[in-house]
Amino acid sequence: MADPLPLSRLSDLAIGASATVREFPKTGTAFVRLREMGLLAGTRVTLIRTAPLGDPLEIKLRGYNLSLRKSEADHVLVEVVA
Repeated sequence: MADPLPLSRLSDLAIGASATVREFPKTGTAFVRLREMGLLAGTRVTLIRTAPLGDPLEIKLRGYNLSLRKSEADHVLVEVVA
């Protein structure tokens, strides 16, 4: 059995990198809103771009682009797709 890949923060992804969401905060109104928009455990995301100062981030998931704050992306743990 292969060792699982280490988890990293969504905010640490390189531009163009894809990852699968593994862990997600369970509380907070911002996180409820993100879950309602489809950012769930098991969802594949791709970092499209960041703003010039690094905040916000634009990710692609489920066929659409979503912008979120770096502070929100810091709490989403992902497994980078090799």
